[in-house]
Amino acid sequence: QVQLVQSGGGLVQAGGSLRLSCAASGRTFLGYAMGWFRQTPGKECEFVAAITWSGGATDYVDSVKGRFTISRDKAKNTVYLQMNSLKPEDTAVYYCTAGMWGHLRTSGDYWGQGTQVTVSS
Repeated sequence: QVQLVQSGGGLVQAGGSLRLSCAASGRTFLGYAMGWFRQTPGKECEFVAAITWSGGATDYVDSVKGRFTISRDKAKNTVYLQMNSLKPEDTAVYYCTAGMWGHLRTSGDYWGQGTQVTVSS
């Protein structure tokens, strides 16, 4: 059974930092890119960031560039999202995903359970 298990998140004041983690298990994600999406009530799920299998390339939505950093530890099959200078508009449920690099901005093949991030003003 394939699982993406997320951890991290929580409540932070504006300007603060949080780190999300996503550990993959149940199969080898050889060649899979991994990434993060987020969703707020009444809005579509939004692409946030992605990283290739090798870690050699990353992609970010414009609104988080310079503030968020995605990274991965292949040995641990884990991807991280370091979120700095958080803003209230970053408040959302964040989802980890794994899939093919060329499609990950649109959707992934496997999904985590979701983690709430709340940024207070």
